[in-house]
Amino acid sequence: MKFTWFDLMPWPDLPKDFREKHRSVWVDIDARLFDPARSHLLYNGYMDLLEYAATLGFDGIGVNEHHQNGYGLMPSPNLIAATLARRTQDVALVVLGNSIALYNPPVRVAEEFAMLDCISGGRLVAGFPVGTSMDTNYCYGQIPALTREKYQEAHDLIMRAWHSLEPFAFNGRYNKLRYVNIWPRPIQQPNPPIHIPGGGSVETYDFCIDHTYSYSYLSFTGYIRARALMQGYWDRVAERNAADHSPYRAGFAQTICVADTDAAAERLYGEHVNYFYNRCLHVFPGFADAPGYRTIRTIQSGALSQYAPAGATFAKLTWKDMVEGGHIIAGSPETVRQRMEELIKSLHVGHIFCLLHIGDMPAEKAMYSSKLFAEQVMPKLRGLHPELANDHRFWCRPLAKRATPGSLPPVPDLAAVPAQ
Repeated sequence: MKFTWFDLMPWPDLPKDFREKHRSVWVDIDARLFDPARSHLLYNGYMDLLEYAATLGFDGIGVNEHHQNGYGLMPSPNLIAATLARRTQDVALVVLGNSIALYNPPVRVAEEFAMLDCISGGRLVAGFPVGTSMDTNYCYGQIPALTREKYQEAHDLIMRAWHSLEPFAFNGRYNKLRYVNIWPRPIQQPNPPIHIPGGGSVETYDFCIDHTYSYSYLSFTGYIRARALMQGYWDRVAERNAADHSPYRAGFAQTICVADTDAAAERLYGEHVNYFYNRCLHVFPGFADAPGYRTIRTIQSGALSQYAPAGATFAKLTWKDMVEGGHIIAGSPETVRQRMEELIKSLHVGHIFCLLHIGDMPAEKAMYSSKLFAEQVMPKLRGLHPELANDHRFWCRPLAKRATPGSLPPVPDLAAVPAQ
């Protein structure tokens, strides 16, 4: 099993009446709610938490890309990953990811990911999300029906840029470049491992299978509701006889809260879970699925946006509802272990993206929950796929000998060197 400590970096100061007085946390959120001076403390505090997680034994620390929202303050995850590359040593940098259809030209992603891989010594795990409809279509103005075609072309350009050792011309529909010849190049050859974050689009299944990429389902409705979608993925893997059933072909994001007892978990984390689900996920339904963003096949499968849930809203769910429904896995270390084992086995996943900081949770609570998970839960889940312990296709391959940041030698006395 691979465990990544993942942080969305949400804005923690949305008012209590946010749902009543504001249409959406995304796209047209009131800019006056943002405090730049406050953000200075938040960004540095969030990076402290990611660095702390690296000391606990997590395999990776994860960041992602979103725009114009209070749900996640990382329009550029590469900036965050670059700082982490200098201040961590052995942990993977999981960037899930760069929304490649938004870059003009996409070789920018090939270059920046190569830089991250070089700075970190080969610790990059790269993600290529299509991006939410809010980010891609409404914030960045991409035509919904063309988004996936543009994404495919961006992917092909990036991969060719990484693989080719000779300059080449690229004449695509959306990108026309006379010379593509990126410097620097990634340490991991022919390319860093690729994870594709998905929200339910069935076309992504074949894309991941075709390229031997890991399919990562990022869901806030929890592992119980994810079973049908993930079963659809594994059914498709079975239909493709050339594809094996390694659990490392798939990952899942899960909100997790650990305390000494089940009751203590509700007492410590209940208000922060409520904040996240009822303010950070308050998305205007009209932004969640632009017409044409989701394909006919995906609509027919019933995989609709989790940001505009049908029926009861998150506001109506109690702590008990959240726990029993699998939205969150919360409780004592043993309770969390049991539910995590159920998740891993029922979804058949080898990668877990652990959301241990949620909503407006203060750092000390996130550290407490993360430490309990790392020390009392994670070790008991490590060996759930022992027959595939050597399947390294979907994880980074760092250099054996890497630089130690901040290890400059003493300043020499150049004045004492005789003139030539």
